[in-house]
Amino acid sequence: MPASIVVFLIAIPLSLGIAAASGAPLLSGLVAAVVGGIVVGLLGGAPLQVSGPAAGLTVIVAGTIGEFGFAGTAAIVALAGGVQILLGVARLGRAALALSPAVVHGMLAGIGLVIALSQIHVVLGGAPQSDAWHNVRELPAQIMGIHGASVLLGLLTMGLLVLWPRLIRTSLLPAALVAVVVTTVLAAAIGADVQRVDLPGNPLAELTFPRWPDAGPGPIALAVLTIALVASVESLLSAVAVDRMHDGPRADLNRELVAQGVGNTTSGLLGGLPITGVIVRSSTNVGAGARTRASAILHGVWIAIFVLLCAGLLEMIPMAALAAVLVVVGLRLISLAQIRTYIRHRELPTYVITAGGVVLTDLLTGVALGLAAAVAVMLWRVARCEARVVESETGEWVVTLTGTLAFIGSGRVARALATIPAGRSVAVEVHLDYLDHGAFQIIEDWREAYEKAGGTVTVRETHDGWFHRATSGRLGDGKTTPRRFGSWSQWQDLDRQKRDAMAAGIQEFERSVAPLVRPHLAGLARDGQAPEQLFITCADSRLVPNLITTSGPGDLFCVRNVGNIVPRFGDGDSSVGASIEYAVEVLNVRTITICGHSGCGAVRALMTGGFAPDSSLGRWLHQSGVQFADCEDEERCVTTNVAQQLANLRTYPAVRAAEAAGRLTLTGLYFDLAEARMYTVDESQGTRAPVPMPAAS
Repeated sequence: MPASIVVFLIAIPLSLGIAAASGAPLLSGLVAAVVGGIVVGLLGGAPLQVSGPAAGLTVIVAGTIGEFGFAGTAAIVALAGGVQILLGVARLGRAALALSPAVVHGMLAGIGLVIALSQIHVVLGGAPQSDAWHNVRELPAQIMGIHGASVLLGLLTMGLLVLWPRLIRTSLLPAALVAVVVTTVLAAAIGADVQRVDLPGNPLAELTFPRWPDAGPGPIALAVLTIALVASVESLLSAVAVDRMHDGPRADLNRELVAQGVGNTTSGLLGGLPITGVIVRSSTNVGAGARTRASAILHGVWIAIFVLLCAGLLEMIPMAALAAVLVVVGLRLISLAQIRTYIRHRELPTYVITAGGVVLTDLLTGVALGLAAAVAVMLWRVARCEARVVESETGEWVVTLTGTLAFIGSGRVARALATIPAGRSVAVEVHLDYLDHGAFQIIEDWREAYEKAGGTVTVRETHDGWFHRATSGRLGDGKTTPRRFGSWSQWQDLDRQKRDAMAAGIQEFERSVAPLVRPHLAGLARDGQAPEQLFITCADSRLVPNLITTSGPGDLFCVRNVGNIVPRFGDGDSSVGASIEYAVEVLNVRTITICGHSGCGAVRALMTGGFAPDSSLGRWLHQSGVQFADCEDEERCVTTNVAQQLANLRTYPAVRAAEAAGRLTLTGLYFDLAEARMYTVDESQGTRAPVPMPAAS
């Protein structure tokens, strides 16, 4: 009930503002809000999502009304709902998510900018122009004109929308409601002569029912598909975003798509605007404590009651206030956080091209340009190959090829090979996930010519044997995924003297492994670490955490010491405690694992007393808190030690608080070196059991 009231309060001004920005009757926005709440709320597959008229469809609806009139637009909305129902029945709900998020968010950013540019004219006391370019061109003259009280009311509304959430941190008083109420009261107090909301005296009698558009089947079909597809994508993306905000049941996207279709058909037949799932109302709904679909349904009931019984209050609202709400809402569709994300992921060109296309042309052209840009970026990434040429200290020239090498990228490789002086010893290091025949032929022709000129060429392949495939005529097997780390068999085959030499090991890493992990490590260096787990284990050289957990760089935050000991909070050594507190309070790890192992020298020392009590080792082992006198079962002693360290771990306030809040899980493991097998440790019994297999997804 409280959540439904909060959403109702924010839906009223937004619905009126979106209708005004679309050039539709104001009542149509309220009709869509009622239908979105009640109909979609009852049938939807995303229970906590709230549907209604959306700013993302404003530009489309405005253009449709301009071409077909509002009655014709209502018919198109009803038909678009039928298309959505068919898409949902065909179980194509998740297909919409295949669209690049950069295109979707770029589209919304472009729409937001178009809305803001048009509604700022209303705030300044004028009228919006026909398109974004004319709005920009006429803006200086509008600013220099005579504005009267409307600009004061609009600026006050925008100021409250921006400042209110920062000053008052409660969801019970939405900023949009506060801004519109304060502006309306001020306008009434000063007797401002401004345009206000105009609703029919008898809303039920004044509903605009649909009429078949006076146009050919082509334009009608295009309008229907445009509204259906854009509304579907926006609703499904909103549903997925809402799923991330709560821990309840996940959304059934196909059911949600059918519900959105039924809602749009109903809204169109009643003379309402098109409906989508709206992230602003949905996030408000979740934040206000909603737990079931009853909140969305009730918010639609409150809107219907308010419109039928209190329409006079709505007619006091200045149109400048609603326009100001739309200016802020439109600008918020341009998310700086999303822009930073696309910069990091190198998808900003797609985002910018889509947004610019929507602003400078129209929505369909903008989305088409964005899709073309997304495909171009994908092809550039897929077909990208890096070629590095360096001369080693021994005089050997090393050519490293990484990525995907197709014929379109062979020119870069040819230019790199051409820089190598004649008559030298050359090693070509191949780390490719794909090689086609055209690119292979370029390299092979260069090798033959180079060797005829007196040089020597050796091709070394760590993975997949692409050159071997090429020479045996099997290049068509398809693209594969390289392993994250160097070849195990190759490492095993290294001469022991070379393996024991640190410099030789580093050289082998830089030659074989670094080209594969460099992009991943570069991302971690740029974005920082975000491990899910703190892994506390023994310093034993036979235990390799990343190997036994099949994890890689950035996955585990590791602490290693003799005996995987965790001193009790406030006792002795503080380095382990510092790591624990950093992992829990700074890195926000979700799991802390303590892993013991068979043949642990520290546990044997505790069992036999084979250490000097006053030595560094003796003082360290004393902090374990375990006593193994007369214990002959080493396995039992190791698991007991793991259980005791878990108990010691809970003496840390940060660990206790995070575990009590449900943000942290503590686990114990036992690794049998001879079996190469992991077991879980029962903390209460000090026993071990096989690690359970994960449930099938």
